[in-house]
Amino acid sequence: MGFWTSATLVAATLTTGLMAGLFAAFWYAIMPGLARASDLAFVEGMQRINVAILNGWFGLCFAGALVFSVVAAILHAGAERRAVLPWIVAGAVLYLVVLVVTVAANVPLNDRLDAAGDPDRIGDLHAVRAQFEAAWVRWNAVRTLACTVSFGCLTWALVLHGRLAR
Repeated sequence: MGFWTSATLVAATLTTGLMAGLFAAFWYAIMPGLARASDLAFVEGMQRINVAILNGWFGLCFAGALVFSVVAAILHAGAERRAVLPWIVAGAVLYLVVLVVTVAANVPLNDRLDAAGDPDRIGDLHAVRAQFEAAWVRWNAVRTLACTVSFGCLTWALVLHGRLAR
């Protein structure tokens, strides 16, 4: 098995794991912490997080997880590696679910929260928060689960890949 076959599977597993960790941190720590904050602190905090997260490292992991998974699947399509392929494909499909949920649900909610404007000038912060929080948390739980299972599939693919390399 070649270097690129191994490297792309490792990259897919790492980037997916990093995304699963990020989504999980929001699920079990960040959002429960913000749930205890005032409406002003909640809206301002989420608006700032939504700006800060748009950076190169996030982009590399967010897009890279799918790209590396697809490339790893292509490179593992050979007969001697066929046992690994279903796990990589499952991981890629589950990560595609993550992307769809993010683009169709979480990002529009983030955009609406941003469009509400400066938290110091929002007339009804409670209403803005109420339209955002429960839906965002629910969709984040969906993508956390999908991403974590994707990470598990890719981790198992990496184990099988290692066994075949012996």
